[in-house]
Amino acid sequence: MPVPERRPTPAPLLRPGETVVLYDGVCKLCNGVVRFLLRNDPQARLRLATVQSPEGQALLAWAGLPQQHFNTVAVIRDDQVWVRSDAFFELVPQLSSRWHWLKIFQYVPKAVRDAVYDLVARHRYRWFGRYERCQVPDARDQGRFLKADRQAPTGARPPD
Repeated sequence: MPVPERRPTPAPLLRPGETVVLYDGVCKLCNGVVRFLLRNDPQARLRLATVQSPEGQALLAWAGLPQQHFNTVAVIRDDQVWVRSDAFFELVPQLSSRWHWLKIFQYVPKAVRDAVYDLVARHRYRWFGRYERCQVPDARDQGRFLKADRQAPTGARPPD
């Protein structure tokens, strides 16, 4: 089972129990994964934010993750943060049931999973390409992307 890092306070900008996926908005591979998540999250439980957005930057700062040269996906819920392959396995249960078989890969040793993850992350622009700027979500998906102007949850601190 993926083990999250816990932070002393709940994440800013999120409602209790809400899950957000932080990703590189100029990475073509990352954008492909986001399109996959949007198609395969039938209950629309996942929220999204690019690491380049003000919301993403606030969440990265809260999580103690690098705000520049970010080479991993991060999944955040309440006071918990998952990165690298653990983030992937935290997302699988949110997907439609036909993708739950992917959980079998969590039995691969974490060091091996993360080494493969890091290899792909390091070469993602060369292998898959990059956009000049972050992609704008389709109108039907805009509500799935985190916005700083939302009402912050009670007890959560605003972004610094």
